[in-house]
Amino acid sequence: MNFKIAVIPGDGIGPEVTAEAVKVLDAVADRFGHKFDYSYLAAGGDAIDKYGECLPKETVKEAKESDAVLLGAVGGPKWDDLPGEERPEKALLGLRKALGLFANLRPAIMFDELKDACPLKEEKVKGGLDLMVVRELTGGIYFGERGTRQTQDMGLSAYDVELYSEKEVQRVAETAFSMAMKRNKKVTSVDKANVLESSRLWRKTVAEVAKKYPEVKLENLYVDNTAMQLVYDPKQFDVILTSNIFGDILSDEASMITGSIGMLPSASLAEGNFGMYEPVHGSAPDIAGTGRANPTAAILSASMMLKYTFGLSEEAAAVEDAVKSALKDGYRTPDIMTDGCKAVTTGQLGDIIADKLRNR
Repeated sequence: MNFKIAVIPGDGIGPEVTAEAVKVLDAVADRFGHKFDYSYLAAGGDAIDKYGECLPKETVKEAKESDAVLLGAVGGPKWDDLPGEERPEKALLGLRKALGLFANLRPAIMFDELKDACPLKEEKVKGGLDLMVVRELTGGIYFGERGTRQTQDMGLSAYDVELYSEKEVQRVAETAFSMAMKRNKKVTSVDKANVLESSRLWRKTVAEVAKKYPEVKLENLYVDNTAMQLVYDPKQFDVILTSNIFGDILSDEASMITGSIGMLPSASLAEGNFGMYEPVHGSAPDIAGTGRANPTAAILSASMMLKYTFGLSEEAAAVEDAVKSALKDGYRTPDIMTDGCKAVTTGQLGDIIADKLRNR
């Protein structure tokens, strides 16, 4: 089978980890007889330096013509002095909106080999941890009306509007419940319905969607309680469904419970099979070019691409098995290094995982 992948390496360690994900995809192609065609595009700071804007129209056009997008990372202190609308991070919001990526999947999985890196007590995570945060991605406060105005007695004020429609909530809820049907059949919908009108609409709409999935247990939690429960008893969760801003915060919290943000992938899905896949760790410019970056999150993002966009579940499982095998053999980048393990560089870990794929 042939697939066209738009690759956006981006900034900082983005090009390094993306190169290793492509290396692993090539190993998948060799083993299973597929063909991946890559189109390399610019976005973020890289695009600012090359074209004077963070998201060129050509990047959006090429991405839309591809089967999926593989993104490295965007941003860095080099561009911190730019106005908000011109910063590299605006490329992410622009891509999500232009590509219709309304549902963000953030798995938080604790590998047995890395359980010592988990900040929680062993009894809290004994037996492993595997939860999924489903975050609405193109609505809410990040895309609502915003502005500033002068007040008579309090000086300049600023506002950002949290706005959701029924359809926006319905479609991301459908994604969460469909995901739960393939997992442990539980959805925790997170809101602030005791205070916010938008959350009351969220809760009502999710309850309507839940009627279509009688096998799935639905519970509602306020966002502050969810934040507490994630560090108190994370194993109670299966699929967490929430809004854009709450999901932004909770997914980062969930990722750190696993021990290293460098291990965690993400997927952003549109209606149909199209998706954009990226590691959650950001551009980490302080270690760019040093060979210290962990490519595992980017590699597992490619695995999610195989599974959710291309429908290649066996190939995705093979990538995950190769990652687990490399960890079991004790190979570690600095962020997950422990006593007795073997230190490797970004490229070396990518080589090891790719070789395990080809030789299994």
